[in-house]
Amino acid sequence: MSEKYIVFGATGSIGSSLAEQLVSSGNNVHLVARNETELKNISDKLGCTSTVADVLEEGFIDKVKNDIAETKGIAYCVGSIDLKPLRMVTEQDFNKCMKLNLYSAVESIKGYQESLKKNKGSVVLFSTVAAQRGFTNHAIIASTKAAVEGLTVSLAAEFAPNIRVNCVAPSLTHSKIAEPMLKNKALADGIAKAHPLKRLGEGKDSASLARFLITEDSSWVTGQIIAVDGGRSKLS
Repeated sequence: MSEKYIVFGATGSIGSSLAEQLVSSGNNVHLVARNETELKNISDKLGCTSTVADVLEEGFIDKVKNDIAETKGIAYCVGSIDLKPLRMVTEQDFNKCMKLNLYSAVESIKGYQESLKKNKGSVVLFSTVAAQRGFTNHAIIASTKAAVEGLTVSLAAEFAPNIRVNCVAPSLTHSKIAEPMLKNKALADGIAKAHPLKRLGEGKDSASLARFLITEDSSWVTGQIIAVDGGRSKLS
């Protein structure tokens, strides 16, 4: 097989679905996540190599590089849902969210920049519908993910023509991080109805686009922020 694709956040709904889709289409994949038990289960199921690493810890990328030196593509599927009214927001809230969603994505890309350049590789990042559509109490996550979108277009320009960089912008998706919101059925149903397609997202919805973007199927696509949001950003 050729160089491996690396999926950060591989135990999440999108990351795990992406890993499964890549493996099913014959690709070699390395998984990265912080939960050792969950990561082992997915790695064993798919036959993938893996690294237990927490992107909030300093030097995490060195730990990953010790296990895999070369890559054809990076999907940074790490995310968070940080919802607070502005009066309750602290600088620490912003710092943690930026570290998780932006700074560690940058460290991941920098760590493999030369390998990606050599292999004519691809980077896929993740934003949110809230970065371009205003929602109450979303100041932390929307600001952070808007920065990810800015990073996407900046790096796509800087790295062309050797590395492609794109971004997927989902709406609310069934996942572990969304579970505290979605366990309230009335709230979940209300949010689902706010989407023109009248349902919440599934991990496979965004993963399918990410699989396209990280592989050479999308060899003439770069610098794009593409919504997978049931039409919410444009039609509602």
